[in-house]
Amino acid sequence: MFRQPKIEYKTIEQMLVMREAGLVLTRALDEAVSAAEVGVSTAHLNDVFEGVLREEGATSNFLGYHGFPASICTSVNDEVVHGIPGPYTLQDGDILSIDGGAVVRGWHSDSARTVIVGTPRPEDVRLSQVTEDAMWHGIAALATARSVGDIGAAIDDYVSSVPGPALGILEDYVGHGIGTQMHQAPDVLNYRSTVRGPKVRAGLCLAIEPMLVQGGLETIVQDDEWTVVTTDGKRASQWEHSVAVHEGGIWVLSAVDGGASRLGALGVTPVLPGG
Repeated sequence: MFRQPKIEYKTIEQMLVMREAGLVLTRALDEAVSAAEVGVSTAHLNDVFEGVLREEGATSNFLGYHGFPASICTSVNDEVVHGIPGPYTLQDGDILSIDGGAVVRGWHSDSARTVIVGTPRPEDVRLSQVTEDAMWHGIAALATARSVGDIGAAIDDYVSSVPGPALGILEDYVGHGIGTQMHQAPDVLNYRSTVRGPKVRAGLCLAIEPMLVQGGLETIVQDDEWTVVTTDGKRASQWEHSVAVHEGGIWVLSAVDGGASRLGALGVTPVLPGG
């Protein structure tokens, strides 16, 4: 019989340090997204991100992770996740997911956003918006969830309810626990499953990150052994936030307002740990 990996539950004080890491990460992502313009290389976006971390006295949890050579992932168009920044220059109409993390005093944050460069295609705007909204529905579900599986069920239900062409939820790449390491137990599925996962209780910190595609769910890893692309060439989007559960409620650690501006519309009022 296999034992489930042990979950690391955090104290209020530890969550507040994770919030510091989340705010540093938010600023770094803000700067990288602002720099994402036509003709700019993805390597430059990585430099911008790293510059903010240096200014804030934080470090990257991506750089060197299992040999990953950069501080952010830049996944363009049919690249779903784990794209490596490099000489590629952004083109008009590209859809770009930027995924990054920061470490402050040993505690981690992880967050991702999708941005459309130059002139957007309506179908790409929809893809990014639905992915972002799905993430927020998953976060909102965490506020009342009995088990971690309720998050994936909420994401799946929302995506399935959106009118128009169906979008696919990738199943091979999921969210995760976060704390003294970037990736910890438990896995956070982005789809409805018979596997309910562990119970939700105070001290749980999760990275919730749905990845949606416009076509089929089949992907392959490119020769760089990192970049994941759709086999049909259809485009993808990723959104992610780190979230803490405590006795008073939930708080989005990688959002300046704790998620209040988006969660309020979903009937959830985030509460700062210890607040």
